[in-house]
Amino acid sequence: MNGERTHRPEWVEKERENEFATAYVKTTASASPKRWVKRKERSVKEYVEGVLNNDRTILAQAITLVESNAPKHMDIAQQVLNELLPHVGKSIRIGITGVPGAGKSTFIEAFGTFLCEQGHRVAVLAVDPSSSLTGGSILGDKTRMESLARHPRAFIRPSPSGGALGGVHRKTRETMMLCEAAGYDVILVETVGVGQSEFVVRGMVDFFLMLVLTGAGDDLQGIKRGIMELTDAVVINKADRDNKPKALAAQKEYNQILHYLRPATPGWETKAYTCSALLGEGIEEIWNVIQKFVETTKQSGVFDMRRRHQQKDWIYSMIKDYLETSFFSHPAVKEKLPVIENNVISGTQSVTSAVRELIKIYESRS
Repeated sequence: MNGERTHRPEWVEKERENEFATAYVKTTASASPKRWVKRKERSVKEYVEGVLNNDRTILAQAITLVESNAPKHMDIAQQVLNELLPHVGKSIRIGITGVPGAGKSTFIEAFGTFLCEQGHRVAVLAVDPSSSLTGGSILGDKTRMESLARHPRAFIRPSPSGGALGGVHRKTRETMMLCEAAGYDVILVETVGVGQSEFVVRGMVDFFLMLVLTGAGDDLQGIKRGIMELTDAVVINKADRDNKPKALAAQKEYNQILHYLRPATPGWETKAYTCSALLGEGIEEIWNVIQKFVETTKQSGVFDMRRRHQQKDWIYSMIKDYLETSFFSHPAVKEKLPVIENNVISGTQSVTSAVRELIKIYESRS
């Protein structure tokens, strides 16, 4: 080939050059460099119409807009959401958590595929932890749910949990609203594991499900009672083959424990179930349980009451996030904070007086 040359690395013997030589092609000077064209920004109307028509490209762009912390993007995102408000709130919102290794991704893929085949449209929102050092997230859920990601009735969107003004509270809630407006009637919110994010996700879903493994006694050592009290169902996954007898024993033990705990939802008894996400066994039973839950809570009024409380809690969480961001970004506070920190650490100033001094500095701004 014209312009092609080969290079033999130093560590390769000369007689084996053909086996290990690296080929490269010399480009001509006349080759024109690539030109990057800035994408035209969409109008609020284009975003609204695209989401309502379930244009997946525009839906993904609208979610990116919601996740942005840039003031300009946030303003446009709020205009889009206000236009879409009449079309949200019609889905079943399901939170899914679990101990590490419980098979959350495998379960969600099996459960989501089952729902899609039943005629539902499923959106999976996975809350990925953001690095405290770089602020980045792995966002690898599409690679862990390849089959579901390719399904035409499914939409998977990993969401970073970090960021300013709201974090999980704002980004995941508003992403959920966009998916509902696009016609997805089942929203699955996956948490990162047993921890603080469970309490946050519980406050934005209707039904909260916890996946566990067999060996209930050992698992319970790592599960806080508070998280057990958040759940509407406990599911022992991997109940297949030789592990099935252990799963049934774990189910019995969990039911005994759940009997003495306060239920997460008034009028609903939390129970344990078994399933095999790998084989697809028990998935339909879990969906029937969720449907029964929705029917029961809607009849009692608990379903709508919980949604109203969640909206109210969202207001207060946003206010708290705003005040925290505003406080620590205040120039005078940023300047004085290191000095006051050193005073507290060295023992020359009490914590209470240090906090009062900082708040006084913050409130004295013009």
